[in-house]
Amino acid sequence: MISSQNGAERPRVAVVFGGRSSEHGVSCLTAGEVIAAIDHDRFDVVPIGITTEGRWVLESSRPGRFAITAGGLPVVDPDGAAVALASDSGRELVVSEPGAVPHPLGEVDVVLPLLHGPWGEDGTIQGLFELAGVRYVGAGVLASAVGMDKHFMKLVFAAAGLAQMPHILVRAQQWQVDRPAVRERVAALGYPVFVKPARAGSSFGISRVEDPEALDAAVEVAHQYDPKVLVEAAALGARELECGVLQGRDGAPPEASVVGEIELDNSSGHTFYDFVAKYVDGGGVARVPADVPGAVAQDVRRQAIAAFEALGCEGLARVDFFWMPGGQVLVNEINTMPGFTPTSMFPALWAASGLDYPALVDRLLCLALDRSTGLR
Repeated sequence: MISSQNGAERPRVAVVFGGRSSEHGVSCLTAGEVIAAIDHDRFDVVPIGITTEGRWVLESSRPGRFAITAGGLPVVDPDGAAVALASDSGRELVVSEPGAVPHPLGEVDVVLPLLHGPWGEDGTIQGLFELAGVRYVGAGVLASAVGMDKHFMKLVFAAAGLAQMPHILVRAQQWQVDRPAVRERVAALGYPVFVKPARAGSSFGISRVEDPEALDAAVEVAHQYDPKVLVEAAALGARELECGVLQGRDGAPPEASVVGEIELDNSSGHTFYDFVAKYVDGGGVARVPADVPGAVAQDVRRQAIAAFEALGCEGLARVDFFWMPGGQVLVNEINTMPGFTPTSMFPALWAASGLDYPALVDRLLCLALDRSTGLR
């Protein structure tokens, strides 16, 4: 049996989810699936939700609590008992019931931060855990921050020699001060283009722009999520491939999963794999494994590991690619905390690689428990 860092029979896992970003509901969906998959005979699980206002509360772990309903995506209950990391070690969970004296819940051995987007997947909460000396699942502060910011992510990939689609960065001030110059730079990419927030996920705020007349509206939509906007040339005719990466144990190199493919359902009405297609109406079809030549799959897996190592990732990541009509494989982006919802690609990739959902969650927890705190 896995031993606890503080001598308890079962390691205590704090599953943290929700958060202040636009991906709050997606994070809750992920948490519901992961909490159900954890082996509760081996781990003591404490669900902790972060409300959209940033309050940390104890949450329910009952089946079905976090699922899509007619009312929309689930949210963290803002009326739950407040919880925080406290004590000299920083590892103790302290609960404060409304109107009651705070009381200790016990020490936590590892945190599983299932947060997507800013204020969670971007290195902010990872920094908190580093300061507290708490082990946690996933990438560290720098890798999380770079993976979240598509602008810096692309700079790192370029430095590592990974080929990408042409793109430009549009800052809010540039857009306000000199829109004609921005429009000229976008036109140089060639239409159509994709306009997307630099630091958002789950396809929030992304628009496919077919002509210059639609550019302004698309930039304004992206600015609702982020003052930094990325404009990228469309990968016309490309097939979208994805690959999961897991950190190796005991110093072994990272491992890449089989390659999967996302295809749009032509009858869905979606022009690209947006949020609704991902999580609501099934407008995208996941094919695992992808029907691609062996050499292409090998190239994708090689580049996925190269991207993982370029950012210095730990734990897990999903890397997305474009397989261009001419045969070239281009890296699109990396996700350092991919979704674990029933329709998510990351668990499906590893299931097809021989690691089912519960085993995948167990592997991630063990990786986090194995690693040291502090600089690595």
